[in-house]
Amino acid sequence: MSQIKYPSRVRYEYSQDPDCRLQYTHGVWGGINPQGEIEVNFYVESDKLPMFSERPVEPDGRFGDEEVPFDEEERVISRHIHTRVLFSYDTALALKRWLEEKIDTLELEESSTYSPDDPGFEVQQ
Repeated sequence: MSQIKYPSRVRYEYSQDPDCRLQYTHGVWGGINPQGEIEVNFYVESDKLPMFSERPVEPDGRFGDEEVPFDEEERVISRHIHTRVLFSYDTALALKRWLEEKIDTLELEESSTYSPDDPGFEVQQ
């Protein structure tokens, strides 16, 4: 019976798609799709742009103040979805663990930050 010989290590090398770009997000919306995958839609929010704006023209040709139609009873926020991601249950668990590790690291860094006002803080000269 032959034994399988496994490599001593596996290397992951990274490349980036030429269309890859950094995206900022205000939030996420999504859920489980009919195929049982998790769908995540990242979005940014802003006030909805008006359909138009106008500036009256004075009799002497000068522009007046810009006027924008505005409904005082309702504020509309636009959510622009810039990135959609689908992943499996196993990938979701891996992402959860990864995020928890990063959050734990940030919390540890925040709790161990020293300032000159902290007791025991000394400046070495």
